[in-house]
Amino acid sequence: MGQVLDKFQGKEWRQRQIRKITDQVYDHVKNQSRTANLTFEDLYIAVLLVFNDLNKHLPGPHFDPPSKDKVREIIKNCDINIDEEIDRDEFYSFIHEMTSETFSYVSQKLILTLVVAPTIAVATKRATEGVPGFGRVVQRLPNSVYASIVTLAAIWFQNTGQES
Repeated sequence: MGQVLDKFQGKEWRQRQIRKITDQVYDHVKNQSRTANLTFEDLYIAVLLVFNDLNKHLPGPHFDPPSKDKVREIIKNCDINIDEEIDRDEFYSFIHEMTSETFSYVSQKLILTLVVAPTIAVATKRATEGVPGFGRVVQRLPNSVYASIVTLAAIWFQNTGQES
């Protein structure tokens, strides 16, 4: 199902969504700035805003923004015209490079939780037959309900581990 939706919306759709978000952040920070493009200070404010939104909206642990040294390093990679300021297109590649590790971490966690946990639950349902009391209850549950319970337990354990 996801592959079908991916074909309809595809990478172009995701790129447009990311572009929309980066344009909003760029415009917000640029309105506060008096320069033609974003300077290092403006960019660091933008990074803090982006990571604040990521922490609000993405599941998982709190993601710390990169250090100022890391931001300077990424600016060197993204500043195509080497004017030590970032324009709108450079800002898009800057944010993309800045957040790529965060998105891959969240994607891996979601895949583990939403795909692997239910698959293991259904595959190991038979192993509970020998457990007195518990085995009979598990065998009476439909596979979908049992997989949902195990998935919720996995999410709960992940969230409990993050709070410690």
